[in-house]
Amino acid sequence: MSRRSLLRALGAGAAGATLAGCGVPAAFVEPGDRAGHDSSATDHTLHFANWPLYIDTDDEDESKRPTLDAFSKRTGISVTYTEEINDNDEFFGKISPALMNHQQTGRDLIVISDWMAARFVRLGWVQEMDRAKQPNVAKYLDPQLRTPAFDEGRRHSVPWQSGITGIAYNRKKLGREIRSTGDLWADDLRGRVTLLSGLDESFALLMQGNGVDITRWTADDFHTMCEQVEKRVRSKHIRRFTGNDYIKDLATGDVLACQAYSGDVIQLQADNPDIEFVVPEEGAELWAESLMIPNLARHKRNAEKLVDHYYEPEVAAELAAWVNYVCPVPAARDVLASAKDEETAALAEDPLIFPDDAMRERLAIARDITSEERMDFAKKWNGIVGL
Repeated sequence: MSRRSLLRALGAGAAGATLAGCGVPAAFVEPGDRAGHDSSATDHTLHFANWPLYIDTDDEDESKRPTLDAFSKRTGISVTYTEEINDNDEFFGKISPALMNHQQTGRDLIVISDWMAARFVRLGWVQEMDRAKQPNVAKYLDPQLRTPAFDEGRRHSVPWQSGITGIAYNRKKLGREIRSTGDLWADDLRGRVTLLSGLDESFALLMQGNGVDITRWTADDFHTMCEQVEKRVRSKHIRRFTGNDYIKDLATGDVLACQAYSGDVIQLQADNPDIEFVVPEEGAELWAESLMIPNLARHKRNAEKLVDHYYEPEVAAELAAWVNYVCPVPAARDVLASAKDEETAALAEDPLIFPDDAMRERLAIARDITSEERMDFAKKWNGIVGL
């Protein structure tokens, strides 16, 4: 089971999401109040919070994490690594009281999805990183991920892993190819299609199916998409809306085509080569989940060192070979290609880990839903989905 598939957006139903969506003025932290005393020079420790199953582990001892252990051995910095993030909104609710009250969170580094990272940046809850002390990030970060709308110049965030929201389908059982999002609505797929339930996970691909430039979509584009989905729900063309359980539906054949994440499909293909992943002709969404340093973190410099460690191509390659998502360090491809193990070397040619130029031309990073839009849009979408 991959990590990305665990995401379940709660939308406006969660208290944390409502607060962030409204952008409560009292919660905003001014730039001058974000940094705390950095103990990195004398305290060689670091607390890193991440999602489950999102870092490499030793084949014989799952408690060992080779890339993280290598960092500690080289730098002398001891890392407390916790797999405590299971949902963006849930984690927001866990640490937001401290952040809005100008208190430490107890964490020096966190990984959250970019749509949630946008809220943290708007609220002033994360610190700007010192890129002068992160030469690997400056040199090796994928150019396509350098300029998200929510964080100009990636000053507050660095992608941990990236991925693609596209279409997965069982070609053998369907008996034909799927090339575009519009192909999902063919008569022979009635009742055999699922969409993702989370608003932030689902909307971009559906808009792209309408020919929308998702880097600058409008409210009209959103409502048009919702009307189309609502109509297909009424006609029972859409079987249901899912979180990670689409993997099971696709594997069993209950569903023939669905919205899916690229990293999940790589793992599904290992057991069933008939399952294919498609970046539709009209485009698919490129997303990232990013490393961020919360306000008042006690080990900011240590955290910056760890971030830069994972942007060394050799380290990025080792991580990519385990998690199988789009690697944010393109230079890692050559490292994997030179591997003696044939299976590892083959990963360098997988476009779902290292997209080729033709695929990249069809990928776009969606404009984030603004704080002014979020409550109404989430209410509309959740009403259709049944959340």
